[in-house]
Amino acid sequence: MKHVHAGKVRDLYSDGDTLLLVASDRVSVYDVSLPTPIPDKGALLTQLSNWWFEFFSDIPNHVLSDTDVPAEFTGRAIRVKPLKMVLVECVARGYLAGSGWQEYQRTGTVCGIPLPSGLREGDRLPEPIFTPTTKISDTGHDEPMTFADVVRQEGHDVAQRLRELTLDIYARGAAHAAAHGVIVADTKVEFGWDGEVLTLGDEVLTSDSSRFWPADEWEPGRPQRSFDKQFVRDWATSTGWDKEPPGPEIPAEIVAATRRRYIEAYELITGRTW
Repeated sequence: MKHVHAGKVRDLYSDGDTLLLVASDRVSVYDVSLPTPIPDKGALLTQLSNWWFEFFSDIPNHVLSDTDVPAEFTGRAIRVKPLKMVLVECVARGYLAGSGWQEYQRTGTVCGIPLPSGLREGDRLPEPIFTPTTKISDTGHDEPMTFADVVRQEGHDVAQRLRELTLDIYARGAAHAAAHGVIVADTKVEFGWDGEVLTLGDEVLTSDSSRFWPADEWEPGRPQRSFDKQFVRDWATSTGWDKEPPGPEIPAEIVAATRRRYIEAYELITGRTW
């Protein structure tokens, strides 16, 4: 195998005409990988993502096998088809949080989409919205895009299909999660081309790509307790870190609490015991 790419969390290896996608225990916030790993995080992300890929079996995805992988990567790797990735991070939001909340406070919009006045942090939106971001930018950070930006970059038909698929994945995934006590506030998915077939790649509805909130604790008007890396993001912000590399070391108690949150989300959503 040949190591072809190291992402913030995942490593990509070329193996013949397939790729091996390996999820590490690294945690990334504000597009910076922090120096302290979260034990089991890569396996938790991979196995939750695999569960969702099966849930969305009607949507073409890049997975070839989650068992045909080297022994040292068992549980944290999948063998996948190589895709020509679409250079758009496809985000669906059902609740007002994070950068969407910050933009709404300034402009009353999110990615150019007007929202009703008077919404609070954590409020449920009248309907889910498609709020894409750039996949590559000069700053090294994701930048918001409007739907019109996606049309200019990818063409109207492809942009429309990206929006439809993203909102469909969000709606169905959020409905399942809600029935099991988890609010999916927002999520990010990525697509690529397998020949002429638009195909779901990377990961889907994990604790790294989504905001998961306990449904029984949801209370608009304040930040929500989360099952995802928002907990680490909030801690990192509280240190006064400037969000540029290198990131701060994560204390042991924050590592343990983060791991518990990842496990809780996995168990609630899948019904399996970690």
